Amino acid sequence: MGNCLCRWEPSIYRVSSNAKSESPKDHSPSEKQRRDDSKLPSNPKEVEDLRRDSAANPLIAFTFEELKIITGNFRQDGVLGGGGFGCVYKGLISEDLREGLQPLAVAVKVHDGDNSYQGHREWLAEVIFLGQLSHPNLVKLIGYCCEDDHRVLIYEYMARGSVENNLFSRVLLPLPWSTRMKIAFGAAKGLAFLHEAEKPVIYRDFKTSNILLDLEYNAKLSDFGLAKDGPVGDKSHVSTRIMGTYGYAAPEYIMTALVLFFLNFSQEGNH
Repeated sequence: MGNCLCRWEPSIYRVSSNAKSESPKDHSPSEKQRRDDSKLPSNPKEVEDLRRDSAANPLIAFTFEELKIITGNFRQDGVLGGGGFGCVYKGLISEDLREGLQPLAVAVKVHDGDNSYQGHREWLAEVIFLGQLSHPNLVKLIGYCCEDDHRVLIYEYMARGSVENNLFSRVLLPLPWSTRMKIAFGAAKGLAFLHEAEKPVIYRDFKTSNILLDLEYNAKLSDFGLAKDGPVGDKSHVSTRIMGTYGYAAPEYIMTALVLFFLNFSQEGNH
């Protein structure tokens, strides 16, 4: 799984090549990061123990062997795209995979081990946030795999891929304005839900490549690896390590590393 030869051209699921705001030297984990990562959950039981107090959505802990079946042994012609985390494969959960499961098309995002710019923490952030949040405009996390060194996320399959690819594709027809407005409204509702939740969430990576579309062009926010808990009570901001994608983050955030909650909302809403 180390080197994924993602077929970019034919895929409408292609992930943007826009780099995160970390510099290349930050891509190599420090010794402290490695020590901290060793304390993170390393099996499904530890993941579920961590989720116990906040988990609102039941998630399926898949084995890696089950994922091989779901993806046809990670067939290259099933690659939907790739990014900093690794490759994304189209898969199918069949009813005979495990008792009680219904047939379902899924997208399987595989952590690319040492070749990945994102790591265990980002994988865990997605499990935690999408495991406790549920909204029509957030992509649904079906389950995960946490087995040995494998870190995998299994989502609902979004048939029309990302907004980015629909906007800039050379083969797809241009989106009519009514559809674009529907997409923008759906994405805004997803952000509003995150910001107005009982425990607010700062998304931190709002861009067209992270907005996915189903067959009816319903927009759903995806990729919560950089998400962070927002301020609560009388706090107006949180301090963070600068993360996100150049050109999309608020300049006030880039300069100060402080996320002012009202700025976060208005800035995200402008893209």
